[in-house]
Amino acid sequence: MKKNMYDILSESQIKLKSYEGNEKTKCPECQPPHNKNDNPLSVTCDNGNAVWNCHHCGWTGSTNTGSTNFVTAREKVYVAPKLPEKTETPSSMYSWFAERGISKETVQKKGIYIEDKYWIAFPYKDEEGKVVNIKYRTQSKKFKQSPNAKRSLYNYDLVKDSETIIFVEGEMDCLVLIEAGFDNNVVTLPDGAPKEAKFNEKDARFTALENCPLDNAKKVILFVDNDSAGRALNKELLHRFGKELCWYVDYPSDAKDANEVLLKHGVSKIKEIVENAKPYPIDGLFSAHQYYGSVLDLYNGNYTKPISIGYENLDENYKILRGTFHTWTGIPNHGKSSFLDQCLIKISEKHNWRFAVFSPEHSVQMHLRRLVQLKLGKAFDEGFANRMTKEELQGALEWINEHFYFLETKDTTPDIDYLIDKAKGAVLKYGCDGLVIDPYNEVSALRGNMREDEHIRDFISKLKRFARVHDACVWIVAHPTKLQKDQNGSYPPPSSYEISGSSHWSNMSDAIITVHRDFDTDVTRVITRKIREQGLYGRIGEATFKYNKTKKNFEIYKELDVVDIPHWTDEDYENIRG
Repeated sequence: MKKNMYDILSESQIKLKSYEGNEKTKCPECQPPHNKNDNPLSVTCDNGNAVWNCHHCGWTGSTNTGSTNFVTAREKVYVAPKLPEKTETPSSMYSWFAERGISKETVQKKGIYIEDKYWIAFPYKDEEGKVVNIKYRTQSKKFKQSPNAKRSLYNYDLVKDSETIIFVEGEMDCLVLIEAGFDNNVVTLPDGAPKEAKFNEKDARFTALENCPLDNAKKVILFVDNDSAGRALNKELLHRFGKELCWYVDYPSDAKDANEVLLKHGVSKIKEIVENAKPYPIDGLFSAHQYYGSVLDLYNGNYTKPISIGYENLDENYKILRGTFHTWTGIPNHGKSSFLDQCLIKISEKHNWRFAVFSPEHSVQMHLRRLVQLKLGKAFDEGFANRMTKEELQGALEWINEHFYFLETKDTTPDIDYLIDKAKGAVLKYGCDGLVIDPYNEVSALRGNMREDEHIRDFISKLKRFARVHDACVWIVAHPTKLQKDQNGSYPPPSSYEISGSSHWSNMSDAIITVHRDFDTDVTRVITRKIREQGLYGRIGEATFKYNKTKKNFEIYKELDVVDIPHWTDEDYENIRG
């Protein structure tokens, strides 16, 4: 199917206020780290076609939707910097490095020189040893890079095939590790550490990871700075490589980066820190001492805290914590999928999370229809007074495109290993924070000689491991078994032990949510059946919502919030059934 201008602009991540005339906007190719206040991309839209040009990085492209063919944005052309014919290496430069514990031999080994009197130049090389970028800094810590250069990892030419990688923060720390003999192991990103971990796939500082694959890496030691920015970078790298590959280091109490360790304790301490790096605990047996760093982080409040969804009546009962596994259940057609989608939208709006979604019961197009209705609070279809405009639809789709990625198989029913593999890709490439599987029974049930409960046990275990390793959150929608009507002739909300297939759903889930709709009052009850760590990310309770048929979304319904239902347990519901 031929793509239109809006599709091509969206795929190219070009955001416009209007689709007619001339407009200047952000360039997705060079921002960040380029000046966030600048709008260097000039876009001209005319009669369903668009052309664009970035005046900063030179990125150009066009659409041609008026014919059978179209030209999409071409790949960015990188400009390799040229080294000066004669590099300046004054003795004052070597003295400056020597004051920081870096020898003349190491400086010469990396080809560092002075340009324009004040700028210290650090050449970046690709896997073939060709210079693809030059990072500059002054002694007063002003930084710049070669214009339109390819983002690369510093020291990548020596590290590309290594099985052990040491990530540090900045070229100076890289030189420290080279000074200690780790020439073939240490790398750094060219753009420093973020102020906070946002896991944003558009953050250009991590483009170097895509440009410089580390396919042979079996061990990634995170030796980044011991400060708030360094901890944010640690989280970003841990999120992308996974805990199963990553190791952490213990800093001396009087140092915050590798250069300070070198100056205060010498090369031997650098070697000791690297050699004593510890694996992030995933599987196997570990001593209590190996958890000292993470327990100290808990004591100091340096841990990932749960986030709220944004509903005042639900947030006390149910919060979202990375690394946890959530099961949602409810009678079919009671709104559990729609309400879960609305919660995901709220989380994205409030915390900028991204999700990989497998939801095959409806086509992706129909799922997008539901998402844009929930996002805009307006009807999608004709005949409604509150129908969204085409411009509103395009804006909502653009927003969804930045926060939702859809897993789809057309010819086969995927197994859980396939979905986890694709979800890993979504985490590493796009910075996704969560995986949604809706529903469980659309995943392949082939299990060989295993019983159903054994299959479900292993199914949940794999997803919980994925959540822990990648510091993500997993939601799965699982239908209840066939329910019995209560004394009033209606179906009660299913308990956690009534999820079809196995009691493992109740035993192994970190949180269980039941969504139940009363069709007489049109009130939707959201019941937290289980919160493993009550007080940390929720409690047993209930919140009520009402579906607004005009706005096509759920709204808080407070009339029922005063009843005593929040304190009911699964046992209470079993007693009611009698």
